[in-house]
Amino acid sequence: MNAPWHDPDMKVVLFDGVCNLCCGWISFLAARDPAAHLKLASLQSDVGRAISTEAGLSTDDLDTMLFVEGGRIHRKSGAFLRVARHLRWPWPVLALGLVVPRVLRDWCYDRVARNRYRWFGKRDTCLLPTPELERRFLTKP
Repeated sequence: MNAPWHDPDMKVVLFDGVCNLCCGWISFLAARDPAAHLKLASLQSDVGRAISTEAGLSTDDLDTMLFVEGGRIHRKSGAFLRVARHLRWPWPVLALGLVVPRVLRDWCYDRVARNRYRWFGKRDTCLLPTPELERRFLTKP
C-alpha cells in the first residue's frame, strides 16, 4: 500500500516541531490556508521520519523544511517557496523566488536554519496542535 504522501493531490509540509520559528510558520500557514489543502507533520513524527528517510535524509536532520507535492519531496528554500504558492494572495508571489539559483536561495535558507533556535527559541517538546490544527496533521506513515 502506498503511503498517503504518494497521492499526487497530497501536499504535506514537514517542519521542526520544537522550533519556535517553524511552529510560527505552521500557524501562519493555517491562517492562510482555510480550506486545509496543506497537510502537516513534524519531522520528529513517524510520518516525518518516513518521508525524511524516503528523501535520503537522516532522521536527525532537522535543519530543513520539507514539502511533498505531487509525490515529489522538496527541501529548504524550494520547499518554502512552493508552499507559498498554495496560500491566499499575496503570498503566492513569493514563488517567483524560484527563478533565483537554488545555491543562493539555499545559502540564505541555511543561515536562518542554523540560527533559528538562538534567534527564536526552542520548545522543550514538539508542538501540540490545537483541535483545529490537529485535523491537518498526518499521523500515520
